[in-house]
Amino acid sequence: MAEPKKTTKKTVRVESTPEAQAEAAETWKPTPEAKKKSTTFRVIALIMWAVAIGAEAFAIFWLLRQMPFTTTHTIILVVILVVIAGLSIGGSLLWKQANRLDPARKSDTVRFFVQNQLGAIIAIIAFLPLIILIFLNKDMNGTQKAVAGGAGILLLLVAGFFGVNLNPPSVEQYDAETNYIIELTGENVVYWTKSGNVYHLCEGASAVNLESADNTIYSGTVADAHAAGKDRLTLQVDQEIEQCGLTPIEEGVSEEDAEVEQEVEETPAP
Repeated sequence: MAEPKKTTKKTVRVESTPEAQAEAAETWKPTPEAKKKSTTFRVIALIMWAVAIGAEAFAIFWLLRQMPFTTTHTIILVVILVVIAGLSIGGSLLWKQANRLDPARKSDTVRFFVQNQLGAIIAIIAFLPLIILIFLNKDMNGTQKAVAGGAGILLLLVAGFFGVNLNPPSVEQYDAETNYIIELTGENVVYWTKSGNVYHLCEGASAVNLESADNTIYSGTVADAHAAGKDRLTLQVDQEIEQCGLTPIEEGVSEEDAEVEQEVEETPAP
């Protein structure tokens, strides 16, 4: 098998504000840029979800009350269901991006659950009442109920799939990653490429030297990496420790540091 093509790249340092760097020593916090972007994503997602629920209300309080309920009404109802699904899914994807940029604390159980599963909750709210009323509607015949109700159930499952988050990020995860990087390399600096989904230990790691679109390696803090869209540390840690000339964390380190290393290594890919 041919080896992956490597190329010479320039390295660009992504600078955090001094305030963000000082706070990182205490606990992970999103960069101001990430915070602003996450807020924008959440506002847009909330607007999309509000429109989806508004479309559901229109279908419930006007469309389902039409008598007689014709084939044209059925087609319009299916179109509305598709629109609701599109808005629900779009909002969920934006909400997930916002949670990656500015996650909740796992220790705050209720907020952590609601913030990360809100997309699935909205999908249920936007579909379930309408689906129930479709099947209970006395002015629709069996075929109309089967078509509209079946479409509603299918779209609910799809929207719910995109809304649920089985492996949500957390402040604790990002804290563990930051502490692990500092323990391993001596500083809170990592490296990534624009097209990749993970960040790396050093500029010399083979994964960041593969040919890419802009031919650039970016560096910055763990917070900077997450703000740039990188989900986690690479899973090729052992390989990069060797490539970067780093000393592996031995079993003789403190129990707390060992737990941090284990949490980072066991974090599954999204």
